[in-house]
Amino acid sequence: MANEQGIKTDPWKLKTPPLSSDYEMYKDEKDGREVIVCVVGKTTLLYDYRCLADLHAMLKAHGDWMDLGSADEQKPAKEGTVEAWGRSENNPIGGWYGLKKGLRGRFGMYVPPLMEKLGLAELTHNAKGNQMRAI
Repeated sequence: MANEQGIKTDPWKLKTPPLSSDYEMYKDEKDGREVIVCVVGKTTLLYDYRCLADLHAMLKAHGDWMDLGSADEQKPAKEGTVEAWGRSENNPIGGWYGLKKGLRGRFGMYVPPLMEKLGLAELTHNAKGNQMRAI
């Protein structure tokens, strides 16, 4: 990472896939685990840091565009989407990459723009129904 961006004092400044909302993310450690802290307004979400490498590998294997399918934790994720994969028993960690109970969803909203910023994926930026694929 050039100039250590992605730390608490210099977070990644991101926009949701439709480019409608700003938020920030940075790498940190919690309970001995590397995490991505996602700050959206007054809400803070946490994702397991390894989701970046795992999602990139899954998208490479998928080989095509995939719907993001963002959903809150309490709502079911549409099958075959990035959101569904981010909470699936069949992903590399066997479940949720989101770590904060009650706020574990929205994986398909907040993680893909970071992947794009890091040069790991490209995203569409439509009002609805966005997709991503590995670079």
